[in-house]
Amino acid sequence: MPRTPSPLIEKRICVTGGAGFLGRHVVEALARRGCASVAAPRRADYDLVEVADVRRLFRDLRPEIVIHLAAVVGGIGANRAEPGRFFYENLIMGAQLMEEARRAGVEKFTAVGTICAYPKFTPLPFREEDLWNGYPEETNAPYGLAKKMLLVQAQAYRRQYGFNAIYLLPVNLYGPGDNFAPESSHVIPALIRKLAEALESDAPEVVCWGTGRATREFLYVEDCAEAIALATERYDGDAPVNIGAGREISVEALAETLARLMGYQGRLRWDASKPDGQPRRCLDTSRAARLFGFEARMPFEEGLRRTIDWYLEHRPAVSAAQARP
Repeated sequence: MPRTPSPLIEKRICVTGGAGFLGRHVVEALARRGCASVAAPRRADYDLVEVADVRRLFRDLRPEIVIHLAAVVGGIGANRAEPGRFFYENLIMGAQLMEEARRAGVEKFTAVGTICAYPKFTPLPFREEDLWNGYPEETNAPYGLAKKMLLVQAQAYRRQYGFNAIYLLPVNLYGPGDNFAPESSHVIPALIRKLAEALESDAPEVVCWGTGRATREFLYVEDCAEAIALATERYDGDAPVNIGAGREISVEALAETLARLMGYQGRLRWDASKPDGQPRRCLDTSRAARLFGFEARMPFEEGLRRTIDWYLEHRPAVSAAQARP
C-alpha cells in the first residue's frame, strides 16, 4: 500500500542546528518524505544569538515551517563549567527565533526542548503533567530552564496570536556521529572513548564519573529524528510531548554493557567525588504514541554497537577535528 504523501512535502522548511548530530538525521527524515526545500543554516551564516541575523534568516529563507534544534549543549562537566552561557544563548536563541517566526507568518514552529527541564525528583516514569512540579537538577538547571521557556513562549503565543508552535521533550540521545570530545560529551560517547583508550593502552581500569547508581533512558538518534518529523507532520496541540524509548538503565549497567561489547575486561572504578546528575530518568512515552504514532524501534544494544563501530572507524578524524583550534 503506497504511503500517503507528507503534508510537509511542498513546504519550505528551516531546520536550525540542521548540520548537527540530531539535525542531520532530521534533514534526512524529511528528505525520505520527499521534502525538497529544506534549509539547514549554519551559525557561521546566521548567528541566532544576534537578532539581526535571525531577521535576515527569515528574509533570506522565507520558511513556512521551522524546526528549532540549535542549542548549546554538553555533558555534566560542560554544564557546570559554563552555566551562564548555556542559559543565555539557549534562552535568547529560542525566544528570538520564535518571535521572528511569528512576525514572519510562519505556519508551524516545532520547538525541541530537553529532558533536563524536568524536576530533579520527578516520579518515574516522567509524565508531562509533572513538568512544573519542582526545580531541575542543579548541574543542568540553567540549560534545562532556558529550553523550558520555549514551552512557555509557545503556549503564550498560541493563546494570544494563534501561533502554531509545538514542544517536544527528547530524552538523552546517542548514535553514530555523536560528540566524543572529553570536555563536552555525554555519558555514552564519553564511556566509549574511555574504553577505547583503555584497550589501546592496556589500562587495568577505567575511571567513571559518579557512583554509577543514577539511571538514564537513551534514544537512538534516528528514532528521535523520526519522532520530530512525525510530530511536525501530525501534531498541532499545545501540550508538551515526551520523546523517548521507555527503557531505564543504570549508568553502572550501561558501562558494563559497553565494556562487554568492546571486549574490555579491566576494572570499572567509580569516582563518587564527581556528580551523578539527575538521580533517575525514564519517560512515559504514551502521549507521543497516541498523538502522532511514534514508538522507538532501535534495540538498545544494536544501537550501542553501531555507535561503537562508528567511533572506532572514525576515531582518527574525530581526534584531528577536536585538536583543531
